[in-house]
Amino acid sequence: MTSESSQNDPIIKINNVTKIYGSDVMAVDDVSLEIERGEFFALLGPSGCGKTTLLRMLAGFETPTDGSLSIDGAEMADVQANERPVNMVFQSYAVFPHMTVAQNVGYGLKIDKVARKEIAHRVEEALELVKLGGLGDRMPDELSGGQRQRVALARALIKRPSVLLLDEPLSALDAKLREAMQLELVRLQKTVGITFVIVTHDQAEALSMADRIAVMESGVVRQVASPAELYEHPASRFVGDFIGQINLFDGTASSAGEGNVEITANPLSTITMKSDLSGKICLAVRPEKVEISREKPTGTNRISAQGKVTDIAYYGGYSNVYVEIGSNAPVLAEITNAAREVGSEYAQGDTAWISWRPEDTLLFNE
Repeated sequence: MTSESSQNDPIIKINNVTKIYGSDVMAVDDVSLEIERGEFFALLGPSGCGKTTLLRMLAGFETPTDGSLSIDGAEMADVQANERPVNMVFQSYAVFPHMTVAQNVGYGLKIDKVARKEIAHRVEEALELVKLGGLGDRMPDELSGGQRQRVALARALIKRPSVLLLDEPLSALDAKLREAMQLELVRLQKTVGITFVIVTHDQAEALSMADRIAVMESGVVRQVASPAELYEHPASRFVGDFIGQINLFDGTASSAGEGNVEITANPLSTITMKSDLSGKICLAVRPEKVEISREKPTGTNRISAQGKVTDIAYYGGYSNVYVEIGSNAPVLAEITNAAREVGSEYAQGDTAWISWRPEDTLLFNE
C-alpha cells in the first residue's frame, strides 16, 4: 500500500541499478533516476544504450544485477512481473488475432475473474478513451495499424496501472500516422493522469511528447532534463549531437579575464565570450541559429566564416543549406521558406558567408 505522505514522492525510484549479462556485458551502468507521478517520461538513446533493458527491469522481465527499484513506494526486488502496478505496451502491438477488439481489451480483466458486466462496462470506457468506440465487435485484421496500436493501449490501460510502460510503441507506423499518434498519446496521458514511461530512439518523438527525457549512452544516463533544456543547453557533446541537428567544431579556449574566454576554432573568426572552460573544447551551434549572407556580416560581435554552398535540400517549409568553409564538415544552416516563390536564392557553388551570435554558441569540454 502507498502511504498518504508518499503521494508527493516520485512514483519510480531507480537507485544505482546495474545490469550485466554474462560475465562482462554491461547493459545498464549504475543508473539512478526518479520519475514523478503523472509525468510523461522518455528514455532516449541509440540502439544498445540500455534503455529497453531499464524498462524491462521496471516491468519485472529482467532482474538488476545490483541496485534497487521501487514503484509507488514499494520495493520491486521480490515482486513478480504480473503483480507489479505497471502494464506494458510493446512495439509489436501483440493483439490476439482470433479475438474481437472488445475481447482483446477485456482479456486481462477476464483472467482476473472480474464480473462480465463490469468487464463490458470498462471495455466500453477504454475504447471510448482511445477513440475506438463502436468498434468492439471488429477483428484485428479489419483495423489499421494505428487502430491496432490503440487496442493495445486500451488493453494496457483497462487494468488501471500506476505506470504505463511503452517500448517503441509507434515505430511500426508510417511517418504521418506516427506523428498523429504522438499527439494522441500525450492527450491520453493527460486524460488518464497516470505516469507514462516511453522508450524511443527517435529524438523528435521524445521532444514532442515527454515532460522530461533521460538521454542514455552505453548504459549510462548522460542528462535528464526537459526537451527545451536538452535541446538548448545539452550537458555534453554526445547529448548535443544526439538531440537534433548540430554543427560541431574543435577548438581551444584561453582565459580573457573577468570570466571571459577567447575561443579559436579555425576557420571561424575568433570570439570572446563568457565561459569557465579552458584548453581543448568543442564549439557547437544549431542550424536554425546560423544565418547566410552574400556579404560579410557587419559588426564585430558575430562568429563568421566565408565558404561555398555545396548542397541544398528542400523540405517544403524549410531548406537545409550546406556551406563548406574548410576541412571540417560543411556548416548546415536551416532557412525558413516563408515566401511562396519556388527555388532558393542560393545555388551550388555560390560564395556565401555564414554567421551567428556568440550567445547562440554551445561549448563542450568533452
